[in-house]
Amino acid sequence: MIKKNLALLCVLGCFVQPSFAAKINIANFGSVQSDFKSFSEDMGSALSYKAIAPAESLGITGFDLGVEFSSTETKSLAKATGTSDTSLIVPKLHVHKGLPLGIDLGVFYSSVANIKLYGGELRYAIVEGGVAMPAIAIRGAMSKLSGVDQLELGTQSLDISISKGFAMLTPYAGVGTVWVDSTPDAATTLKKESFQQGKTFAGVNLNFGLTNIAAEWDKTGASTTTSVKLGFRF
Repeated sequence: MIKKNLALLCVLGCFVQPSFAAKINIANFGSVQSDFKSFSEDMGSALSYKAIAPAESLGITGFDLGVEFSSTETKSLAKATGTSDTSLIVPKLHVHKGLPLGIDLGVFYSSVANIKLYGGELRYAIVEGGVAMPAIAIRGAMSKLSGVDQLELGTQSLDISISKGFAMLTPYAGVGTVWVDSTPDAATTLKKESFQQGKTFAGVNLNFGLTNIAAEWDKTGASTTTSVKLGFRF
């Protein structure tokens, strides 16, 4: 079973690349700062950290590996790419590891050519949960996009989440805040945008032994993202 899961993840991992990024050209905004801000808000929503996992701690022996695909509905992508695209699809490879004292560490990575997207989280289960008690966790996270012509974008986030397991099924939900820094190249006439966005999310995790499937809905700012993660978790 493990070998089959690893083989599947390796195949999917071949597609874990932000191909969208090569199409983005912020020169399409000219000197219209409001268009660049709208684009930055969409990118902040799409590229901010999403764990696609419940609040409960993995435990000191726990491990979670998966391939995620997220789709964000945007208003500005079409102009940024010169296409009719409105959905921004972001694939990632996720790894989470349980640590002592209810702490979990998570990272994700995506790369193609010189374009890279990566991030990480540190999560602490302030209530570890049990048969009758839900788990509650706080999380600090970051993400960083680099390699896109004329643009650097990074996010930081802080959220609180709750989850409760029922056999194989664990629903979860949370709220938080995302801080975004979007910096255009100095050669453009555009100015840096720094702002914060509210975040709400809800999802469900299905665990079949080692095989794990998770799905999540996220609204950060005005943009909505749906995500699916396939992998194994124990």
